Amino acid sequence: MSNLQKYNDVFKQCLGVTEDNLNSQLTYQSVEDWDSVGHMNLIAELEDCFEIMMETEDIIDFNSYEKGKEILLKYQITL
Repeated sequence: MSNLQKYNDVFKQCLGVTEDNLNSQLTYQSVEDWDSVGHMNLIAELEDCFEIMMETEDIIDFNSYEKGKEILLKYQITL
């Protein structure tokens, strides 16, 4: 499974979205499940999936599907 597939699967699992929702329009609070609790669940799952520990600044800045891809690059995760 590619890193992009893993990334997408975490979003679908944590936020209850479909593949069609995985685009630049998917942002924090744009779907019901991406609230503060959903955000922390998403971060925890991504950290587990990619075996990383994100810095607090990155967790706060992680406000969209696309921004998440940029942040993961910091941790040498290419999607």
